[in-house]
Amino acid sequence: MPKNESLTGPSPLSTVTLQRGTSRGLSEQLRQLIEQAIGEGRLQPGARLPSCRDLAAQLGVARGTVRASYDMLVDGQFLQARGAAGTFVSALPPLKSAIASAERQLLAGIEEAEVPPLTFQMGIPASDAFPIKVWLRILQRQTRMQVSRPACYPDPRGSLALRQALVAYLSVARGLRCQADQIIITSGYAGAMGLIGLAMDFQGKTAWLEDPGFWVARRAVDALRVTPVAVPVDAEGLQVEAGIARAPDAAFALVTPGQQAPPGMTMSLARRHALLSWASREQRWIIEDDYLGELQPGHRAAPALAALDSEGRVLHIGTFSKTLTPQLRLGFIVVPTALTARFGEVCALLAPASSGLLHNAVAEFLREGHFMRHLRRMKRLYQERLEQMIAALHPHFPDLQRAGLAVIVRLPAVTPDEMIAQQAAKWGMAPSPLSIWYQQAEQCGAGLVLGAAHLPREGYARSAERLKALVDAQAVSS
Repeated sequence: MPKNESLTGPSPLSTVTLQRGTSRGLSEQLRQLIEQAIGEGRLQPGARLPSCRDLAAQLGVARGTVRASYDMLVDGQFLQARGAAGTFVSALPPLKSAIASAERQLLAGIEEAEVPPLTFQMGIPASDAFPIKVWLRILQRQTRMQVSRPACYPDPRGSLALRQALVAYLSVARGLRCQADQIIITSGYAGAMGLIGLAMDFQGKTAWLEDPGFWVARRAVDALRVTPVAVPVDAEGLQVEAGIARAPDAAFALVTPGQQAPPGMTMSLARRHALLSWASREQRWIIEDDYLGELQPGHRAAPALAALDSEGRVLHIGTFSKTLTPQLRLGFIVVPTALTARFGEVCALLAPASSGLLHNAVAEFLREGHFMRHLRRMKRLYQERLEQMIAALHPHFPDLQRAGLAVIVRLPAVTPDEMIAQQAAKWGMAPSPLSIWYQQAEQCGAGLVLGAAHLPREGYARSAERLKALVDAQAVSS
């Protein structure tokens, strides 16, 4: 997999990270990252950039790579070349910079598109452990097979081969019994939620959401024109009775029963039965976000909630973003039998599935057993990295809580955790502020949620020290 090369130090380019072996060349990556730094104001107008020789030495790339990036940015009016005096950020960046900045603002806090992973970032798998040779061999074989077939439109629900492979995988790994017709391939979690919004009549209604819970899910529910109702979570998961008391007419409940985000507990069997009983009794729906699948370190994952659903009330969402790579933009929904025709029609008319080539490659990856072997390796790797991260953090932050593939650092209630997270980005770190995971201000806790997947080249110790310095600085200023 790509080998990360990064600049270190508190300079404006300290978070520049290049990835070798990707489809984007190093010079193009560097161009985009410098343009981003200019658009975000981290490189101010008039600032002098390092010489090509110096920047190339720090990044470990050829001088020509840096020169090509600088030339492209000069052509785009982001930089000015002043001969022997050096290369400088333009005094008046072009309109393109403002447009790019506006687009980033629109997506702020959801996903940093095309940006390499940072230390402590949530939701990104360990790319250095991806079985690239096996994957490329399968992808090449599927490409040859694809181009040799007569051209035709693919099934809008997704490749039959992948849906059949998922039937077998879900039965073994998640305890979920289903047929290929019940599975629809989507563009990740967001694509699944969008498809549900198109197929189900939820607009203007209310929904239960876990509190604390995945804040992107909350925004997705808002986008569906559904009113989210915060339902507290305890050691057993969603408090079903609290949900009934707060919103008895809710159209659906959106839950993460396998591993509740962010605290990390698994929903108890009693709560699962209570939630399914409510949905069956009131004819409501449950959307199960199985965002980690069986990728839970240290123990075998609990079966999916949908595995207990005998009344057809659960829509089960899974993705390959955290088990393989988010670059695939690949996920799936398992819908109850009664909804297969409705979802199939919506797929055909409004939201057909993506590339059949990728679907078939993933199907072969599953059928040949590579996926299960990969998951076993990843679980061991994440266990090791979690232990390393906790060991590095504990001397600085004694109040730690392990939460699945992450660690929660608890901070005093008045701590501006969002400000700390913003400042941490300048040092190549991406902690998630705990406060944004809460809906109710009176329940809100301060802290940082730290993912363990991306191992920094320098190890966790230095990042832990930097994070502690940022927290201490905010404590003094407040």
